[in-house]
Amino acid sequence: MSRKPISRKTHKQLRPMTQIAIERAALADPDARPLSSTDVKRMKRTPQAKIIRRALGLTQEEFAKRFRIPLGTLRDWEQGRATPDQPTQAYLIVIARSPEGVQRVLEG
Repeated sequence: MSRKPISRKTHKQLRPMTQIAIERAALADPDARPLSSTDVKRMKRTPQAKIIRRALGLTQEEFAKRFRIPLGTLRDWEQGRATPDQPTQAYLIVIARSPEGVQRVLEG
């Protein structure tokens, strides 16, 4: 499939939006409003198990075994059927920041 080249005349007629125009268009669109500082504050900042697991290059089975998390529970978190409670969220943060340290503690 070949693309039709844009002629110089057509290209000159295209004008990119300025930053101000982009912001005005976003504010005018009710479905694309920017987040307010209040919105950002109430959003959860919980690391997702799937992202952590993939960053470590582990399969679900390897991650569950290494960090002693039931495989079914991990799958539920990753598929959005369940969310980790607060202590588990803290555990995931520690795994994300120091996976080797967590593994040493669990083995020792």
